[in-house]
Amino acid sequence: MARLDLALIHRHPELSRRKAREVIEKGQVNVNGRVVREPGTSVDEGSVLDWDENRKALPRVRPRIPLLYEDDALLIVDKPAGLLSVPSGPGAEGEDTALLRVREYVTRQSPRRPFVGVVHRIDRDTSGALVFAKTADARRALIDLLARHALRRQYSALVFGHPPAQAGFVDAPIRDAYAGGRRAVARSDEAARDARTHWRVVERYPRGALLDVELETGRQHQVRIHLAHIGLPIVGDVVYGIEAGAANAVGSTRQMLHARTLAFTHPVSGEEIRAESPLPEDFTSAMRRLRAPSSRPASTFRPAGLRPSPHPSPRHSRTRGPR
Repeated sequence: MARLDLALIHRHPELSRRKAREVIEKGQVNVNGRVVREPGTSVDEGSVLDWDENRKALPRVRPRIPLLYEDDALLIVDKPAGLLSVPSGPGAEGEDTALLRVREYVTRQSPRRPFVGVVHRIDRDTSGALVFAKTADARRALIDLLARHALRRQYSALVFGHPPAQAGFVDAPIRDAYAGGRRAVARSDEAARDARTHWRVVERYPRGALLDVELETGRQHQVRIHLAHIGLPIVGDVVYGIEAGAANAVGSTRQMLHARTLAFTHPVSGEEIRAESPLPEDFTSAMRRLRAPSSRPASTFRPAGLRPSPHPSPRHSRTRGPR
């Protein structure tokens, strides 16, 4: 895989890096028959690149949110922490959200027929990759991929505590109802939805670890609830995780959860799409602080408000090694 601008230069050595980015952003480059306007888009060696310098330039519009990938059917943005994915409720359509910023961008591109379809969402204080559809057909297809667990979502999570193994799997339904502003792993007598999360240790620290987390299902707050449930609360998560004082000890001002990767089969072209969001600076800063030795034992960082039963119902809570 290579960036589109670098792949174009490899096939057209007369182009400078700046010129390559320019012609891509003008809409003069097709990848496998589709216009792609994001220079950082990943393309594989077998991709067919077509540069037409005589093609009329498309309007050059800069979005107010970073793009990881874009074509005629969909786009993937790099949502910063602190920005809502969608409005918080009825009557809040004017809120500054990722959806609003994408709509502004698409409307300037296609003022006559703008369309932006929500496919999924991530929490306000979770950063990373988020996909939107640019056509109704693409939205239906992407939602179908999501329902069939064919849209791969990988997260990076900084946690307090010591993982008991190098990898694991949490199968613990999450209750439908909220209590005290939070959800939780369900008891056997509560209405709930299945929720399954895979995790793997990337790096261990004196007080915690960096985990790679992959969703098999996508319930609201799933990663945060599941990791807290097994005694690995996410750094900075004061709802499901730890006290604010402990979070401040490593300089975190939000939960250290980052939607790092989105990968799926394109609903129109059939090619494999993979978007990678780099770790933001606040996340890497928290990593450096967590690596530092501390005299405070990790056991003092306890989940806030979550007290898993020592004998959970097998139907509602299973944690095991990788399948």
